[in-house]
Amino acid sequence: MAPTVRTLTKRELNRALLARQLLRERAQTPLPRALERVGGLQAQYAPSMYIGLWSRLEEFERDDLTRALERRMVAQGTLMRSTIHLASARDYWPFARAILPGRREGWLRTHRGAPSARQMAALARRLRARLADGPLRRAEIDKLLGKGSAVTNGVGLWLELVRVPPSGTWERRRADLYAAAEDWLGPTEVTPEEGTELVVRRYLGGFGPATRSEIADWAGLRPNEIAPALERLRLRRFRAEDGDELLDLPRAPLPDPDTPAPARFLPVWDATLLVHARRTGILSERYRPIVFNTKTPHSINTFLLDGEVAGTWKYEGGRVRLEPFGRLTPSARRELTVEAKLLAALHS
Repeated sequence: MAPTVRTLTKRELNRALLARQLLRERAQTPLPRALERVGGLQAQYAPSMYIGLWSRLEEFERDDLTRALERRMVAQGTLMRSTIHLASARDYWPFARAILPGRREGWLRTHRGAPSARQMAALARRLRARLADGPLRRAEIDKLLGKGSAVTNGVGLWLELVRVPPSGTWERRRADLYAAAEDWLGPTEVTPEEGTELVVRRYLGGFGPATRSEIADWAGLRPNEIAPALERLRLRRFRAEDGDELLDLPRAPLPDPDTPAPARFLPVWDATLLVHARRTGILSERYRPIVFNTKTPHSINTFLLDGEVAGTWKYEGGRVRLEPFGRLTPSARRELTVEAKLLAALHS
């Protein structure tokens, strides 16, 4: 007789997400390790990664991340879903190797009339030679390649590039200074297969339990591309309330659904609100059009109460102003006020 598979409720998945994303309890862990636990952070807007880490780490200060970037303990690069992510130096190459074949194929398919793969490789060699002398600004790369912004964006598929400080930091937010990843972080021997396996582990460790499609969506891969990695890993299996199979790492946290969840502030681009985490209920469908719409495809700053988005926030005039979606209880307002003062101090 087949063993009974446990069904996880939305509430259980919500508490699992909060715990794994370090949003239930701030962690006392080195910054690179925190990024590995949560699967990296989106970094299209530099302050987002600072606020995201502040919400997740005990006693985090802005200089902590800037120093980690300068010391090459962490790096910013175009990774999952072809978006800028902040990852630990240890995770950067596996992530890059996992997604490279599909990203390169997609770029060639969608850029008809652009240089061929062979021509792009030649342009990458030209850029590589110049980067041996040190990082280059985006305008310098555009001038060197002379092929337009699409080619400049695509050349990173033939030469891995990272964005380096002081650009892409709180103090200088435009991330327009590039280095070759093998110069900045050192070369790698990681294979695409090894990279894909780590991508799966990082997703489940940071967002699981999850379906195959959710893992693939987050990574920007197709389900068949992650299937071999799933076969190699030893995984737990659950069911969602809709009957979908959920995969998970052994011994990954599954807190009691009644575990309290503190107030937390999230920045724009926080990956917990994207559709791959939809079944966790962290963003109610009635509020999704407010947070994501044609005017705010990047989302807006939000705050959580009891593990769910309950409103938005802005930093104005030296303070964090709240715009709740509904009436706040006195205890919730007190808790938010304490967090808001700490967040305002991060900005100052």
